[in-house]
Amino acid sequence: MTVLDDPSRVPRRAVLGAIVGAVGATMVGGSGAAGRAAPDRFATPEEKGSAPRRATAAQSEIAVIGAGAFGTWIAWHLQRQGHEVLLMDAWGPAHARASSGGESRMTRTTYGADELYTSMAWDSLEDWRWLSQRSGLPVFHQTGVLFFFGKPEPYYVGSIEVHKRLRLPLEVLDRSALSRRFPQINFDGIEHGLFEHDLGVLMARRGVQTLVQEFVRAGGEYRQLAALPPKKTDSDRLAALGTATGEMVHAERYIFAGGPWLPKLFPDILGSRIFPTRQEVFFFAPEPGDTRFGPAQLPGWADFNNGDLFYGMPDLETRGAKVAHDQHGPPIDPDTGDRTPTAAALQEVREYMAMRFPALAKRPLTESRVCQYENSSNGDLLIDQHPTMKNVWLVGGGSGHGFKHAPAVGKYTADLVMGRQHQPEPRFSLATKAEQQKRDVH
Repeated sequence: MTVLDDPSRVPRRAVLGAIVGAVGATMVGGSGAAGRAAPDRFATPEEKGSAPRRATAAQSEIAVIGAGAFGTWIAWHLQRQGHEVLLMDAWGPAHARASSGGESRMTRTTYGADELYTSMAWDSLEDWRWLSQRSGLPVFHQTGVLFFFGKPEPYYVGSIEVHKRLRLPLEVLDRSALSRRFPQINFDGIEHGLFEHDLGVLMARRGVQTLVQEFVRAGGEYRQLAALPPKKTDSDRLAALGTATGEMVHAERYIFAGGPWLPKLFPDILGSRIFPTRQEVFFFAPEPGDTRFGPAQLPGWADFNNGDLFYGMPDLETRGAKVAHDQHGPPIDPDTGDRTPTAAALQEVREYMAMRFPALAKRPLTESRVCQYENSSNGDLLIDQHPTMKNVWLVGGGSGHGFKHAPAVGKYTADLVMGRQHQPEPRFSLATKAEQQKRDVH
């Protein structure tokens, strides 16, 4: 059963299939996810009255290497299924150099005609809401998400068609509706918008660290251990995993979710198929007392910009309004790469803001960050078994859009590893990952 075939997901979430008209706006698909109660599968062992089971580095049923969004949700789902799981990371959950580190990530179902990622993002939303309820501070901010376009691009048309087909909520806005609802944005040259009321922004570091706490509370084991590249043997199985401290990790199954470190862990098969790139993001302080750029008035947003996307998020938790260019940057080594923001990237973002967000264009920079994407050749995720080590699985290729999908990735991977996923998604296979970048997923 593929992600899209699970009858317990999209159909039960869709309520309305009709198209509801409004002045300057059209609603396609169904009603939102807001207000749903968390399902029983999220209950902890204590709440269910069962004792937690713990793994150890000396001997584990399953070892998950990498405590980012993918690895942590995989470990959580496996633990919920009753397996003894060791989760390990070299520096800590969502650390500063991790692809899952930093402040914020968009969660959206607008993916053009790509039904797979639309469905995965919607599938994951309920899980993020549950995690946000467990956290002392919000993991999910329902700010809404706005995409806008100068012309009816195939991405725009495809997004509408997919949302209708899956009966998911999506507002179609014309120029007058955009200007009326979001006057802080200059929509010169823009004629079309898509607004997702139920989606928004995820607090990345907080979300991963909260889930690790839930995982440990439910009986999982977390260790700070740096994995070494697995050594080849004559066997078709990995017998033990070495670490930088000399400690050996023994498990029946190993799942590597190491993000931009995957090419270093598996240089022979991933060294030329996963491409870490340097990405710069910037945060700007609005004028004192100016609430137009806060989450109550400004959603997460993306300017399609004829395919050269800029995106941003509101002034969440008073950190500043976030703006970034979605263009892939130069290659970066996640261990040694320079993390100093460049004057050229800041100038590019300020020039963009002068066009779309004039009230922010000259405002002070409050924060900046150099992170990385870990791109596959075309932007599809990598979730597959190692070609020669049959008890090893590889998970990565987030490609700048994967964080939002992590709960669905966790469930899919857990089912795949334990033999419950009988129809693997071909797009996630190692065989589809080429050695030249040609991004198809946005």
